[in-house]
Amino acid sequence: MAVIVVLLVAVAATALVLQAQNDSQRDARNRSLAAAEAFAQAPGLEQALRSPDPTALLQPRAEAARRASGLDFVAVMNVQGIRYTDPLPSLIGKRASGNIARAAAGESFTEVFHGEPSDAVRAVVPVRAADGTVIGLVGTGIEIQNVGNAVQDQLPLLLGAAAGALIVGTAGTALVTKRLRRQTRGLGPVELSRMNEHHEAVLHAVREGVLIIGADGRLQLANDEARRLLDLPPEAEQQPVGRLGLPPAIGGLLASGRTATDEVHLAGDRLLAVNVRATQYRGEHTGTVATLRDSTELAALAGRSEVARSRLQLLYDAGVRIGTTLDVVRTAEELSEVAVPRFADFVTVELLDPVLRGEEPSGSHTEMRRTALCGVRPDPPLQPVGDLIRFVVPSTPMAAALELGRAVHEADLTTAPGWMAQDPEGAAEALAYGIHSLIAVPLQARGVVLGMANFWRADTPDAYGEEDLSFAEELAARAGVSIDNARRFTREHTMAVTLQRSLLPRVLPEQNAVEVAYRYLPAKAGVGGDWFDVIPLPGARVALVVGDVVGHGLHAAATMGRLRTAVHNFSTLDLPPEELLGHLDELVGRIDMDQAEAREGPGITGATCLYAVYDPASGQCSVARAGHPGPALVHPDGRVEFPEVPAGLPLGLGGMPYESAVLELAEASRLVLFTDGLLEDRDRDLESGLGLLHGALSRAGRSPEETCVDVLDALLFPAPSDDIALLVAGTRLLASDQVAEWEVRADPAEVSRVRNAASAQLTQWGLDEVAFTSELILSELITNAIRYGAEPIRVRLLRDRVLTCEVWDSSSTAPHLRYAASTDEGGRGLFLVAQMAERWGTRYTGRGKVIWAELALTGAAAAAPVVPGLAGLSLDDLEDLAW
Repeated sequence: MAVIVVLLVAVAATALVLQAQNDSQRDARNRSLAAAEAFAQAPGLEQALRSPDPTALLQPRAEAARRASGLDFVAVMNVQGIRYTDPLPSLIGKRASGNIARAAAGESFTEVFHGEPSDAVRAVVPVRAADGTVIGLVGTGIEIQNVGNAVQDQLPLLLGAAAGALIVGTAGTALVTKRLRRQTRGLGPVELSRMNEHHEAVLHAVREGVLIIGADGRLQLANDEARRLLDLPPEAEQQPVGRLGLPPAIGGLLASGRTATDEVHLAGDRLLAVNVRATQYRGEHTGTVATLRDSTELAALAGRSEVARSRLQLLYDAGVRIGTTLDVVRTAEELSEVAVPRFADFVTVELLDPVLRGEEPSGSHTEMRRTALCGVRPDPPLQPVGDLIRFVVPSTPMAAALELGRAVHEADLTTAPGWMAQDPEGAAEALAYGIHSLIAVPLQARGVVLGMANFWRADTPDAYGEEDLSFAEELAARAGVSIDNARRFTREHTMAVTLQRSLLPRVLPEQNAVEVAYRYLPAKAGVGGDWFDVIPLPGARVALVVGDVVGHGLHAAATMGRLRTAVHNFSTLDLPPEELLGHLDELVGRIDMDQAEAREGPGITGATCLYAVYDPASGQCSVARAGHPGPALVHPDGRVEFPEVPAGLPLGLGGMPYESAVLELAEASRLVLFTDGLLEDRDRDLESGLGLLHGALSRAGRSPEETCVDVLDALLFPAPSDDIALLVAGTRLLASDQVAEWEVRADPAEVSRVRNAASAQLTQWGLDEVAFTSELILSELITNAIRYGAEPIRVRLLRDRVLTCEVWDSSSTAPHLRYAASTDEGGRGLFLVAQMAERWGTRYTGRGKVIWAELALTGAAAAAPVVPGLAGLSLDDLEDLAW
């Protein structure tokens, strides 16, 4: 009995040691595999593996993961096993030992590895790209010695317990033996049989199957659970293992006698976890002990857990990938792309037409526009994007989902009469294609239906079930919120674009100074404050304007409208460009101050503007800019330059006067004005943009319209982050026979001479209809220039769309229009000019002023008006009238 106690204690201690070793190794396997899978699925790993230097990117991350997980090594390798990372830098770039072909083929595995650099329990997991291909391997593990340390730490306790049990058992055995001998006077057959019965009862009551196989390969013992799991015959004991009809994998394992730990094998419809250990006596092999545990339910539970994990991951991906843009159509496409193929083989998304336009959902929900379609194959028998989808049969899953306001599924479409009645031909084609199951779920936000999402299965054999409905509703709910946000943005963007376009020129004014082409493109992120303008000026001149207001949205568009109106008003004063910008700067400063005092929101400080005045009579263009990019000039031969124009501060900053530059433009030159949105963006700086613009403009013989096309083809971004305004003006010059000039001495006798010369010129131009009026106006302007002005005095006639009479003198005295009394001898000069001319005004130059008047060339407008009190007077009489 003492020997039996010793054996029992020894077996128990051995079993505990073996179990501790088994648990330590299993724990090492699980930790290694979990860490390897987590690292293999880490975000950014694919990009790092494809980078030029994976080691630089991955070594710090691998070491951080190793320290955090408590492993001995975390190594990232390529599919050939070449290390990119390793705790030992000397091993980086060397091939990993062992057989890793299984991982390179896409299989994750764990093993007890023996070899260089050390024996270890390791896991190797493949790294997959987005398309499923294996692009690398991740190996993790714990060295064998560290696994063994955990067991060794328990040895003192185990040995102490064994020693204590041995002492107690031996003493107890002695006492029991003594007592039994005293009471029973020896052990009889009945007692031994009873003890055997107890042993058998325990053996067959446990829930694990137990097999004991002798050294000769015959089955010595099988408990009831082992017989049930392996379906053994009653006479199985004492039979060779190979004749028991076991599954080949299990039979081969038991016959081999090799050690196995929790190896999973299929036995009929069961998954068995098999453990095999060899038994020895005095160094000799005496047989094998195997235990079997039914893990079918555990595997099913693990499968459901994996499905739940993948669904959570899909919802996370949906939150990240759906709604990346504020575009309704793109958001619908992102929903379809996220769900394929992880949840559906095909996804279709339909939206209400008002939603696509950015309006509030309205109208019947039975008609929607197909907006997105995505699938695992390119040719599904489903209506294409753009088609109008009607749900006219109430029993279809789509109509039922809209009616109930929740997801509805059809597990088997072959038994869905409502769906087939909706479109019999299309349904038959879809069934023939392999589509067999459907979930329809309404897209809603704020309780309002925006559209419909349909998830179809064709290649996936499993039909949709009740457990899939809640997931589909969650996915659709996230997409619905994103689509509604995009719809609201579309509405606000449309409103801002409408406001801005209403403030921009709708039709350019008629003028002959330049041939104009333009482009205006609002930013994708929101309407900005870019604007342009073409303003006819007296003397056949024209003003070209381009401006930019910092910011986006309605405020920027409204501010742009205010500045454009101000430029129009200031241009009527016929100011030089630098003076006009000075007045505009003061106006912006006052607006900012008023808004700051009233606390009405942000000011408009930071607006920029370029103002240019081109004179076709001289070919000169005067340009000034306030913080705006300078113009580009394309000469008739195609040569491109960016002329130097003094850079002023943006509008509203004040403090420094503006300066202008005068450009000499040949006929057929192209002056190109633009805003910075054309040149700059997140991925391009100003210098790069100027280089591209230079290349786009360097083509001779291009019209302004063709130039706009060339520039946008070269510089336009797919989704510009700022507005773009582009204005191209092809210059013209007045012909020599359209201009007549005379120098005038400060002598009243000169009036008749110039008047007669002008009359002759008008006759030569065929403008006899306006001759009298023109002579009258010239007489008044010349007479008063001689009386009140200073030499030199010049007279110029310009024949363009109108006839312009200009009188130049060196005095800066400002004339004023007044109404003379009936008893006044003078004071009717300007009044007379104002009555006779279409328009008149004064323009100041650097050395004096110009008084001008315009007359219509032909028609009723050219007829001389009758001025009360002046009837019957000759031109000579009118010369005596004073201003």
